Amino acid sequence: MAESQNIEWKESWRDEYLKWICGFANAQGGKIYIGTRDDGTVIGVSNPKKLLEDIPNKIQNKLGIMADVNLLTKGGLDYIEIVVSPWSFPVNYDGEYHYRSGSTKQMLRGNALTNFLMSKTGLKWDAATISNIGIDDLDQESFDIFRREALRSGRMSKEDLDIENTELLEKLDLVVDGKLKRAGALCFYRKPEKVIGGCYVKIGKFEGSELLYQDEVHGSLLILADRVIDLIYLKYLKAAISYYKETRVETYPFARDAVREAVFNALIHCNWADNVPVQIRIEDNAMYVSNCSMLPFGWTVETLLSAHVSKPYNPDIARVFYRAGYIESWGRGIQKICDACKNLGAKEPEYIVHGEDIMVKFSALQSTEILNSKAQDVTKDVTKNVTKDISIEVKILALLKENASITTTEMAERLSVNRRTIQRGLDALKAKRKIERKGGKRYGYWEICE
Repeated sequence: MAESQNIEWKESWRDEYLKWICGFANAQGGKIYIGTRDDGTVIGVSNPKKLLEDIPNKIQNKLGIMADVNLLTKGGLDYIEIVVSPWSFPVNYDGEYHYRSGSTKQMLRGNALTNFLMSKTGLKWDAATISNIGIDDLDQESFDIFRREALRSGRMSKEDLDIENTELLEKLDLVVDGKLKRAGALCFYRKPEKVIGGCYVKIGKFEGSELLYQDEVHGSLLILADRVIDLIYLKYLKAAISYYKETRVETYPFARDAVREAVFNALIHCNWADNVPVQIRIEDNAMYVSNCSMLPFGWTVETLLSAHVSKPYNPDIARVFYRAGYIESWGRGIQKICDACKNLGAKEPEYIVHGEDIMVKFSALQSTEILNSKAQDVTKDVTKNVTKDISIEVKILALLKENASITTTEMAERLSVNRRTIQRGLDALKAKRKIERKGGKRYGYWEICE
């Protein structure tokens, strides 16, 4: 039998194997056999009685834990079995924290050690309180986005949402003894980089190794969730055009629901303490969504892709996104991503784990046709709101896709026109049944019907 996550073979005892016992105790537990070759063949030990006395004492004195040490016999040869149970608290060897992963032992350092200690103690990075940002410093637009989405998804009722911001934060468990948790600041503070640097999203369009153009999207996590997907599909992607009878059909190379889920997962599970933004690399044939994070201890990519429980890296941030209707809470996100890609006819995404970085690779739908250069120019111009020959209605639609709760005053400022022009455009779009106003005056938003 080969060595595995829970089995280790050793020919003779050495005190350094206490590190292996430490690794098993910090992971899923396991067994070490002394007096065996690497393939499990028993070769025996010469001093079994002494080992039966020494090993338990050394484990207790050095690691502070207990392990079962048994004498076994096979073919007339004695060998030792050390049975290590998983421990609920962190176990260290002379201040070093070792961890069993697969068939290897790793010494934890840096963020890996921080993540391990937090998981063992039940503490999470996003649950820590901060003192430099108060509730009065938070961004009203972020609260408006949350209320709009939570009401639209049905995760919270109007009565639940029609309360003061302070009370809403308390209901979301984002305040402790009057102080904001990190999660509250990141979700509702417009400049989260003052809390932790690198808390933003970077998007780049590439041709081979050459960067063609890029954007940085800044704001609270709720603003990022509200803006990033529309920016990708308005500016960075081109749809293939086809017709079903008289209906124009636009097919994008990447499934929008899948990309949306992947970006939301990146925002929620990102280890923002690394000060590295979520990065989205877009090529003609592929899209990569990556963020600094680590799989839960003991998980592999196979675990991630199979049915699993929900284990968010930042549980408080995940709770806000769940209440807003952005995500589910049953660990179904990856299955939803795969299903969306299948429904489009594209390949399932590939998950790539590099140490403390997790990347999702989407392959483009091969049958999509690239829009002609004229249409591409129009798309860019709509996004930038600078093209004079595009009607005000198209410009308004582009703004509404970017921000469904934008006001007429904000639209007038963005497009450098007066409010009457905006109102005429809105009236025309409503008459054509391309948009519809939803909700009340305070939390209302525009729904695009086309």
